[in-house]
Amino acid sequence: MSSKKPTYSTYLQLDKILKSQKQLSGKLKKPIHDEMLFIVIHQIYELWFKQIIHEIDSILEYFSNPSIAETNINTIVSRLTRIHDIQKIAINQIDILKSMTPMDFLEFRDLLNPASGFQSTQFRIIENALGLEEDSRLKFSKHSYKDFLSQDEVEQVEKYEKNKSIFQLVEEWLERTPFIESEDFTFWKSYKNAIKDMLDHDIKIINENPNLDSAGKEEQINNYNKIYKNYNCLFDKDEYEKLIQNKSRRLSQKASLAALFIMLYRDEPILQSPFRLLTKLIDIDQSLNAWRYSHALLAQRMIGSKIGSGGSSGSKYLTKTLEKHSIFSDYSNLSTYLIPKSSLPKLPETLKEKLGYYFINKGDK
Repeated sequence: MSSKKPTYSTYLQLDKILKSQKQLSGKLKKPIHDEMLFIVIHQIYELWFKQIIHEIDSILEYFSNPSIAETNINTIVSRLTRIHDIQKIAINQIDILKSMTPMDFLEFRDLLNPASGFQSTQFRIIENALGLEEDSRLKFSKHSYKDFLSQDEVEQVEKYEKNKSIFQLVEEWLERTPFIESEDFTFWKSYKNAIKDMLDHDIKIINENPNLDSAGKEEQINNYNKIYKNYNCLFDKDEYEKLIQNKSRRLSQKASLAALFIMLYRDEPILQSPFRLLTKLIDIDQSLNAWRYSHALLAQRMIGSKIGSGGSSGSKYLTKTLEKHSIFSDYSNLSTYLIPKSSLPKLPETLKEKLGYYFINKGDK
């Protein structure tokens, strides 16, 4: 018995997809035209969220292994890039929603109550899987977001909440970085010396600047002393632990140093893929905030200072999430510790051999 060959329509199950736009305004004498756009845009969001979760699941599987081959790092980077590309499309979709005027939206807004994008289970799964912690979340009227989900939805989000996130798994991967210490090169010591030399040079320039009076010189030198203190926190275990305790930092000191090493020496062949991986995590985190910000601006445009359909403070709530819901900010903040390439400690030959495709011309011996 031969099975029926799929068609475009049956393969994509278009009969189900295209019949799933149920307008609540259909109960009125005349359905509201723009409600169809509102439904379609949000269904597309959920389909994109499904694809993002599909990519995240595969990345989590790779990182769950005790060691990761370089070829798999490239695969992970490719999938992170795909997630980021989807995010860019999701942000641009807001422009289509802007074609609906505030008065058009108000025609059907009350029909949505108490439904809200706040209840998107898949979006919460994405946040949990990436590494947003429960105690870092902005409370909704002093309630957890899970209070507004069904029991089945709560079980779905808690599965990702309980398992290790991408943040945790990448942190463990960084802590295994073998290049920080070697027989003839200690990254911490060499880098700290390079920082001191750079800052001492800048302070010398300030002191020799004829255009600055004593007050101006003192102000700039004090600023450099603060910068140097920030650098020292990275090298001092006790000071860094204080940053962890007061939640100024989340990434471990060891992982932070490994990430910084990758960023500083990203031109070494073996570090290029890890550098792209860290960069993509930053891109994804910032795109999440860009989406939240665009959503907040849209809410401000559509409802002003009115409450959201789910009962939140609307655009004010969305804006506050920008401050609380960053996941990979520790990586982007490492830019504070970058120095010019010309100031980088020179890597010993034995370490360079480990870091890339190192060729010695026999004629040079």
